[in-house]
Amino acid sequence: MTVTSAGAETNAVARPVPDTADPWPGGEAAPLAPRARLLPALGAVYRAQLSRAKVARIPLLFVATFQSVGIMILMRGVVDGGSDARSVVAGSSVLVVAFVALNLLAQYFGQLRASGGLDHYATLPVPPAAVVLGAAGAYASFTVPGTVATAAVGCVLFQLPLANLWVLAAVIPLAGAALSGLGAALGLLAPRQELATLFGQLGMSAALLLGVLPAANLPEPVDWVRDALPSTYGVEALARAFDPHPDWLAMAGDLSVCAAVGAASLAVATWAYRRAACR
Repeated sequence: MTVTSAGAETNAVARPVPDTADPWPGGEAAPLAPRARLLPALGAVYRAQLSRAKVARIPLLFVATFQSVGIMILMRGVVDGGSDARSVVAGSSVLVVAFVALNLLAQYFGQLRASGGLDHYATLPVPPAAVVLGAAGAYASFTVPGTVATAAVGCVLFQLPLANLWVLAAVIPLAGAALSGLGAALGLLAPRQELATLFGQLGMSAALLLGVLPAANLPEPVDWVRDALPSTYGVEALARAFDPHPDWLAMAGDLSVCAAVGAASLAVATWAYRRAACR
């Protein structure tokens, strides 16, 4: 029997047509794109983080800079000069790095882990190290103008030489790497977002109290804790630059400690990211 009704014609039109253009027949999963190399992936993540974070983080950078300048103004009333003045200026300058790289980065990774944002990065064909290094580098980049401005204002306040401020070109990236790696590890390893924020603020407070106050006035047990902080070696390196005759060898030793701690802390942060993203 031949079917000629309108309803039969409609059903014939609605009948599914085999998709002969499907490149992966049989329901097989399409192969994923090959994983990008470390350096191109690092550059892409760095640029993405830089553009994403600059709107929200720049106001906080102003807060960090004003906080450090305010501390120097307060300390100017009790410190006349000499080695104490060098410690105050160096500690206040590195404090800007600690505020952004340690405190804010711990909050960022803690929030990313709690909200499931790590799942987005886990689907990207980029190495885990590129995600951690890209985010750490972007946050550390925000510290450059604030740190330079704080050091320059401190030199004027305490009448210290400005000639060797070029040392900041080594202090900022090396101290920033050490503190960024530590901040990222705290944010990724903390069991809750609130604890990541708490750990980041405690670390920043330690960098404030043990970095700005002159080491000669600290009790011996507290001085041991100060030696365990990676920011201490950035402070010491910058303080040596204000000496009339800087000890360049000792400065290189301090910066080497920052570099070693930075490599170790970033490696731990990469492991923590891989562990959190694959959970």
